[in-house]
Amino acid sequence: MPAGVVASGMISLDEAVTARLESHGERFEVLIDPDAALAIKRGEFDGELEEVIAAEDVFENASRGDRPAEEDLETVFDTTDPLSIIPEVVERGEIQITAEQRAEMQERKHNQLVTTITRNAVNPQMDDSPHPPERIERALEEAGFQIDPMEPVENQVDDALDALRPVIPIRFEEVTMAVQLPADYAGSGQAQIREFGDLEREEWQNDGSWVGVLTFPAGLQNDLYDLVNEVTSGEGDARVIKDKDELRTR
Repeated sequence: MPAGVVASGMISLDEAVTARLESHGERFEVLIDPDAALAIKRGEFDGELEEVIAAEDVFENASRGDRPAEEDLETVFDTTDPLSIIPEVVERGEIQITAEQRAEMQERKHNQLVTTITRNAVNPQMDDSPHPPERIERALEEAGFQIDPMEPVENQVDDALDALRPVIPIRFEEVTMAVQLPADYAGSGQAQIREFGDLEREEWQNDGSWVGVLTFPAGLQNDLYDLVNEVTSGEGDARVIKDKDELRTR
């Protein structure tokens, strides 16, 4: 990899893959984050290019740091501006991913998939209680599901659920919970609780306590219980409500 080309805010060379375009008898290479490269190819990239490249440069051979002649850049791209050329190299060229990089991408996306399912899924046979991540891991392995490192995780969740359903009882669900914070903890605590999900309603009681009703992915129920205990030293209350109008304020 070339030395001295990484700038502040960019990714490291170890995190980057090479995108290569051959045109007009010349080769052009750029160093870019693999997920960003795939998003650019799909026309779905909406981030800042400077944050996903390892070098604001175009190379003839990235591993040696060799650069193409400026006239070759003008001929192929009608510009010498790297930030204009880099996306075009990615779009028109090929992404060079090593076996090691592919394995790392697969592991990272597998972990993201497990997190997504754990946050959103419940066990309908156990009163809609959340599935622990370890159970999701084992079930995915038992189902033989392999995530595609070249596709976004969100595009693979439905296929993963289809693979999981014969193995464990599972469905995606949202839950609505009422939280009550005693007056001593309500001021600081409610600010953290309200960020946990969609706040359906809230009321300040005459005794200074706070009651809020939130809707969020059902797999996060235990996380909310933990947060309520943390911000109230165990004196708060949280419960699932089936009907948002049934909340009784005290």
